[in-house]
Amino acid sequence: MKIYHHIKDFERLNHAVVTIGTFDGVHLGHQKIINKLVEKAKKSNGESVILTFFPHPRMILNPGNQELKMINTMAEKAQFLEELGIDHLIITPFTRDFSNQSPEQYIKDVLINQIGMKEIVIGYDHRFGKDRSGGLAELQQYGSVYDYQIEEIPEQDVRDFAVSSTRIRKALAQGDVSTANELLGNPFGLYGKVIKGDQIGRTLGYPTANLFIEESYKLIPSDGIYAVTVEIQESKNKNQELHNPFLPFRSNKKADVKIYKGMAYIGHRPTINGMSQNIEINIFDFAEDIYHQNIKMNFLKFIRHDVKFEGLEKLTEQLGKDKESTIAFFKDKN
Repeated sequence: MKIYHHIKDFERLNHAVVTIGTFDGVHLGHQKIINKLVEKAKKSNGESVILTFFPHPRMILNPGNQELKMINTMAEKAQFLEELGIDHLIITPFTRDFSNQSPEQYIKDVLINQIGMKEIVIGYDHRFGKDRSGGLAELQQYGSVYDYQIEEIPEQDVRDFAVSSTRIRKALAQGDVSTANELLGNPFGLYGKVIKGDQIGRTLGYPTANLFIEESYKLIPSDGIYAVTVEIQESKNKNQELHNPFLPFRSNKKADVKIYKGMAYIGHRPTINGMSQNIEINIFDFAEDIYHQNIKMNFLKFIRHDVKFEGLEKLTEQLGKDKESTIAFFKDKN
């Protein structure tokens, strides 16, 4: 998959099969559209193109709303789209000027002249152009003028999944990773760098890797304890930056990635009067030094909420129970 960081970097194709959207989560509803896009591109000997935006349009149109968090970072989204077989991913900045284009301007200047669209696949509720005034009717109106075909994924086909990015965000905000994973079609993950903590977990017998998430817009699940798996790159060059920062674990690197089981803690460590939110992972059967290394953590099950204990002894006792619960979960999965 080729990635372009601005639509101006894209070289117009002879037969582009296009879809447009933010695709936050790349959930099962999104996958319905993307699979159809890839299928149509193969049938027509064309090339599949996804036009997406960064920052998210709502971040630009509602700058005062700092509460909106994304299910995926752009790197995670790019990885999922590559695995689904997309040929071209255009990540173009979303600006007020871009949003103020009329539907015809958008179709002619962006989709036809810049991308070379011959076919477009859209969801039943897709809107575009100034004040979201464009939709299926406008695409049909200009289809014969600019010579392209349209396929709309019917509402029922998408609603069969009963899935939306908003529903996934709400589930994660409640710690309900099981529901989120079911809607996503894969485990929700966090990707970040291991940093040095104050090593309190080590003194309690539960050493942890402290995860730093660089992207402030990334959604973090509710505080609590979770059963997780951890992906760690095992290659000799593991401290070296991967060749494309938008693809943290490319499919051709999978052979170099080892997966471990563990339990993760998200919270403010109320027992020791912590002030900032921490993300810590106790990786089972693992003792290597992975400071400054990028890893990926996948959430599989919520174990319990974060609570304040009377002291470190009580906390240690509870961590033992948490580990037992986590191990039991993995045994049941097998």
